[in-house]
Amino acid sequence: MPTAAKLFAAFAFAVLAFFAAEIFKPYMEEGTQFGYFSVVSALIGLVCGWRIMGPDAGRGNWMAVGSGIKTAVCTVGLALIVFSIEEMLVLAFRPAYDGPMEAVVGAVGLGVDFLLRMIEWDFLAVIVIGGALAGLLSEWAARRWR
Repeated sequence: MPTAAKLFAAFAFAVLAFFAAEIFKPYMEEGTQFGYFSVVSALIGLVCGWRIMGPDAGRGNWMAVGSGIKTAVCTVGLALIVFSIEEMLVLAFRPAYDGPMEAVVGAVGLGVDFLLRMIEWDFLAVIVIGGALAGLLSEWAARRWR
């Protein structure tokens, strides 16, 4: 059932994911072609905000902060999975892997590589602080429009 809290959470986490993707870009190798990286990240944030944070809104400010950080971390995790598989498929169509198991192991390796690149203070600060603020925004919407 659509609610104002779900709408605000979806919008807030889409914006958060977009900006987090923009902050992440300089930490990738020089010459990396990003394409729709930020837009896909925003769509992932939209879905996570709607499905994870939206139903949790309306339980108090501290719960909203915790749920917002949880949603932000889930957004990062889902983005890691999506972009690791996407990069693995790009490499698989260039004969970079000998078989399907090597491709799956390669996707896990790519995910770990992306995760290690995310360990930067500005990216982590945006995820934690932005997740908390987005959670508080959806809590405000849940209280405002019951």
